[in-house]
Amino acid sequence: MVTSIVIVFLIGYFLIATESITRINKAAFALMMCAACWVLYALGGFAGEQLGEVIQRNLGEAGTTLFFLMGAMTIVEIVDQHGGFNFVREVMMTKSKRALLWRMSLMTFFLSAVLDNLTTTIVMIMILRKLVKEHQDRIIYASMIVIAANSGGAFSPIGDVTTIMLWNSKMITALGVMEEIFIPSLVSMVVPALVLQTSLKGELSAPDISTPAVQDPNIITSKKHRRTVFILGVGGLCSVPVFHSLTGLPPFVGILLVLSILWIVTDSFYRHAEKTKKRVVNLLSRIDMSTILFFLGILMAVSVLAEIGVLHSVGSWLDQNVGNHYLVTGSIGVLSSIVDNVPLVAGAMKMYPIMPVGDMAQDGIFWQLLAYCAGVGGSMLIIGSAAGVVAMGLEKITFGWYMKKITWIAFTGYIAGIGCYWIIRTFIF
Repeated sequence: MVTSIVIVFLIGYFLIATESITRINKAAFALMMCAACWVLYALGGFAGEQLGEVIQRNLGEAGTTLFFLMGAMTIVEIVDQHGGFNFVREVMMTKSKRALLWRMSLMTFFLSAVLDNLTTTIVMIMILRKLVKEHQDRIIYASMIVIAANSGGAFSPIGDVTTIMLWNSKMITALGVMEEIFIPSLVSMVVPALVLQTSLKGELSAPDISTPAVQDPNIITSKKHRRTVFILGVGGLCSVPVFHSLTGLPPFVGILLVLSILWIVTDSFYRHAEKTKKRVVNLLSRIDMSTILFFLGILMAVSVLAEIGVLHSVGSWLDQNVGNHYLVTGSIGVLSSIVDNVPLVAGAMKMYPIMPVGDMAQDGIFWQLLAYCAGVGGSMLIIGSAAGVVAMGLEKITFGWYMKKITWIAFTGYIAGIGCYWIIRTFIF
């Protein structure tokens, strides 16, 4: 039965990885894989009478991540729909092509640490379209946005799904990952920017700074309201690690608290406009539930592999035959540019237990490197991250062009960041 479960998982994983070929949403395959693995687990009699307790325990672990994501996605949607990110475009304004590259890279890097890399990429590319007319220049900027978004998400406990997973499971702490991964992540962004700026020369033509006409008369557009929503939303997201540290409660509780406050404030704006589409109850329908269901399927399917001991066996084999944590996590990072990093990190988390001391302890080398590699590694291929996929669609970037022009640049930054982390852990901490 163990072999059957592994085969089902691999088939499901393959179907998920080939979503662009099958044209079927990967969430459907993830849920089917999850259900099939648990059915085989039940028929195999692995848990006996405790089957319900096993499922509840694993569902509880996955639920902390899922509720956090749902809350964060809703908050970002509220801020975006209320024009909270308008100021970003104002900061980006410049005539120099190289200056714009650096401004966009730094803004994307820090925004991605608070928002998810997918949302940050969408926001920045929408702004990019207003500032750069030439498509050939724009795809260079868009590629740099992908790299910066993935790098920025790696050093923040809320910047990427994988870091959220590691933080929720207490493999890393908010302060620890920010202290030790920030500089490597910054290096992984700066190195590609230094290379790409050589292909951008001269000045930009006059940007399109027009603002689309407001269609809904009930939309709140005043600068005061936009600023309020932005501060409450983004400031609230930034305060979640502090909330977790002070109360000891799971991070998703802090996210729900921020969401509730933002919900009350924005609804008060529209207390005399019941039918406006900007109320939170209406914005909830815009949340990407397929993404949430995909994570549910993946996390619960990986839990089956952990329950039957497969992941522990794989972890033991890697320890005996590879041993070097830099090689193991570095390989996971490279692999994450080909397949989704969520199941890779979920698998690694189940392979190894948290140890009291050493590289496998909380904030140990293995877990921090895993956060960095899984996040930054996705930049090496345009299909290697959600940020890359959305940029590919929005700016019509081809797989071949990105692989020829950008892959080696992203890989150089990736390796430079790992080297930087080795120096920090060896000679500083």
